Amino acid sequence: MHKNPGLPISHPVSVARLPQRGMPVKLVASESERAALAHDHDLVKVKSFVADLVVAKWRGDGVKVTGTVTADIVQTCSITLEPLDARVENEVDAVFVPEHSKLARVQADANGEIVLDANGPDAPETFSGDHLDVGLVAEEFFELGIDPYPRKEGAELPPVAEADKEPAKVSPFAKLAAFKQKQ
Repeated sequence: MHKNPGLPISHPVSVARLPQRGMPVKLVASESERAALAHDHDLVKVKSFVADLVVAKWRGDGVKVTGTVTADIVQTCSITLEPLDARVENEVDAVFVPEHSKLARVQADANGEIVLDANGPDAPETFSGDHLDVGLVAEEFFELGIDPYPRKEGAELPPVAEADKEPAKVSPFAKLAAFKQKQ
């Protein structure tokens, strides 16, 4: 079981030897891992990163990862460009199946169309080999919890000056209407 080089948070888990009730995994990022997370996700700083996960068997050879990812981060305000403290709290709920599993295939209906339900469960993701990197899973859910446009409280965009506004485009039909009025 080797960590994946190049990944800030790497924690491979053997899926072949999972206990029946699941295996708890707690990941607490070191200072160097937090610095790598900040760099990889364009953050000023990652003050803390904790993932409390449970890795359990799912439908035979599948794996289900549940839990939470919490982190205290410093972002750049999208308005003032000043540092902004923020907290990431994201629930983890992901299912993985071996890459050759029939559960990984998207099922088509009788007409050959694939129908996806936006409110339905996500399709399982795939993994290869006998290990799943739950550190990578935790990092993906960490990224999903980051506000892409952080804004300090009270920060507002300045009003657009009249000179900065684009001139209104004249409709080609307006010229036709003016031509008709002249006749």
